[in-house]
Amino acid sequence: MSNPSLDTSLSQDLHANPQPVDLSYDLEACTELMRGGSKSFFAASKLLPARLRPPAIALYAFCRLADDAIDTGSDPMVAMQDLHSRLEAIYAGRPGPQDADRALTWVVHRYGIPSGLLEALLDGFLWDSQGRRYESLADVEAYGARVAGTVGAMMSLIMGASTDTAIARASELGVAMQLTNIARDIGEDARNGRLYIPRAWFREIGMDADAWLANPVFDSRIAGFTQRLLLRADALYRRGEFGLSELSWDCRPAIQAARLVYAEIGKQLEREGLNSVNRRTVVSTRRKLALIARAASVAFMVPAAPAVALSPVPAIHYLVDIVSSERNPSDHAKPWTVPSRSFDERVEWMLDLFGKLEQRERTVR
Repeated sequence: MSNPSLDTSLSQDLHANPQPVDLSYDLEACTELMRGGSKSFFAASKLLPARLRPPAIALYAFCRLADDAIDTGSDPMVAMQDLHSRLEAIYAGRPGPQDADRALTWVVHRYGIPSGLLEALLDGFLWDSQGRRYESLADVEAYGARVAGTVGAMMSLIMGASTDTAIARASELGVAMQLTNIARDIGEDARNGRLYIPRAWFREIGMDADAWLANPVFDSRIAGFTQRLLLRADALYRRGEFGLSELSWDCRPAIQAARLVYAEIGKQLEREGLNSVNRRTVVSTRRKLALIARAASVAFMVPAAPAVALSPVPAIHYLVDIVSSERNPSDHAKPWTVPSRSFDERVEWMLDLFGKLEQRERTVR
């Protein structure tokens, strides 16, 4: 049933004679899509403030469908061409009949999300489908910037934080989470023919990356690679924390909780001997709840800004540039009027979203 409290007419927000859109219906369709495709999306509650839940759902739905189209279609390039055409229509204010496209049209115009961020996300999905080779850590971070840093940047804009600092820290947090995902999924990825460990690391110690990929076995060398990924992720988590002060008070607990829970995956992996080849590390529900409680209590005690301003890490610098080049200081997001939900009710949804849309399947079907 449509929510009459939502102002969902696209015609009030677009300038290029767009077709009117009943966004409440489209959001309901997006919600049903998420309910059917992402158990964790609805298994726990929503972490973000309620006013931000609808645009985040719309963003998630489009990203999910785009990933599936590229990953499961018969021709990834054809799927990419179709998605680029859909994005052009979305940014022209004339979306096609797809529910997710119509809902996303409202979001990108209302929250000022540059098309370059979504195009970069699509590029990352395409890299996956093409089996791209990652020679260096910089290459891996470039991938993380596309599939997860972009999500951080877009969510930052939805949360009303659009400064260069906010976008940089949010993007770096996304890359940190993706590095954690990579470290946790080494075995699963390898069994699907995908390798996200830098190939240069294999050469440094005389290992043949392709031979290992054909027969992925855990040993101390793989443990060393996993540790290096987690150390880099930890450094980016620390940088990400400096972005909390850029957010409104009610958004900080959500982001702090996501940061703490994802960082805990790495800590749990270390406790398990860094073996993600033979098992997939999971943080217990009890531990997640403890971290969420901690996030709620410490999110308002944000760290002081560093004495020397942090420059964006190279991999995400271009994301900051994309937002900066299209920034309009007079633009302000208009909040949606939606009944508030408790913090505890908002938790796992944001974790699902920020992990790159954490559960995105890399399995080649």
